[in-house]
Amino acid sequence: MQPSGSSEPQFVSNDTVEGVNSAARERVLVTGGAGFIGSNLVDRLLALGHEVTVYDNLSTGQFGFLETASQSPRFQLVQSDLLDTHSLRRVMREQDLVFHLAANADVRFGIDHPARDLEQNTIATHNVLEAMRLASVQRIAFSSTGSVYGEPSVFPTPEGCPFPIQTSLYGASKIAAEALISAYAHGFGLQASIFRFVSILGERYSHGHVFDFLRKLTNDPTRLEILGNGKQRKSYLYVQDCIDAMLLAVSNAQDAVSIYNLGTNEYCTVNDSVGWICEALGVNPEREYTGGERGWIGDSPFIFLDCSRIRALGWQPRFSIRDGILSTLRYLQGAGWLLQARA
Repeated sequence: MQPSGSSEPQFVSNDTVEGVNSAARERVLVTGGAGFIGSNLVDRLLALGHEVTVYDNLSTGQFGFLETASQSPRFQLVQSDLLDTHSLRRVMREQDLVFHLAANADVRFGIDHPARDLEQNTIATHNVLEAMRLASVQRIAFSSTGSVYGEPSVFPTPEGCPFPIQTSLYGASKIAAEALISAYAHGFGLQASIFRFVSILGERYSHGHVFDFLRKLTNDPTRLEILGNGKQRKSYLYVQDCIDAMLLAVSNAQDAVSIYNLGTNEYCTVNDSVGWICEALGVNPEREYTGGERGWIGDSPFIFLDCSRIRALGWQPRFSIRDGILSTLRYLQGAGWLLQARA
């Protein structure tokens, strides 16, 4: 399956998503709320009338992403780390619902910092759950990853696919976090929605292949280093489509633990994405491949998730992969400050 083209994407208000506005106004804690996905989620929650507290250590998150949110009287920012259990438990006492998005998402360099995924993904998740238990907060939405499937043998990959041997510390840490959430849900009466994402694209995107390719081509438009052989098949999802799905699932949650794949019904090769980006930039660089079917240790050469479970709730993405990549590129071209900050 190859990606389908479409007209320029137009964002539609989340009011059109069935079930999103049915929930009562609540006090919502968003860990990692200054990050790419988190800050977009914060804006949407505020637009729905919720009181939102962002808990973020700002190690990778950007205060600039919260500029609009900070103008709301229903917003507050707590700059602290999830390893600071005293601060976390104090903040948790005032919440009704937790969106736990904070994590170390740097899959590529995981082996350079072996303890980071354990601390920021697994231990941090335990700290969130324990703070919830002590504060009698019953509901959590968790951002997991399609990387938990490792390199599966079934495509598109369903939520019930057996987990193979793990190839990345990131994926392993997320599996451990999912297990902790499930155990707390069944042991202490929590209600959990777990989302296994493909790679997410869109406004405030601050790391990943579009970011890397734009930075490389800005520095030298005549050549482009591509990790792997360019034939890796990847799936991507636009951030607003992702948030639509999360809000819809949380508003329809009934079981102790609900697990959803989030992605599109298509995939593209890395070479496809390179072609779209180069065409949009008006460049034709010499492509230099590092070789092999993987770009780095833990890089899965084929990612394609079965998303029929979330679609059964009435959700479907409105952006194609190509639309999402080009929309992300346009955003980054106008966000030179972000390229410099990440550098």
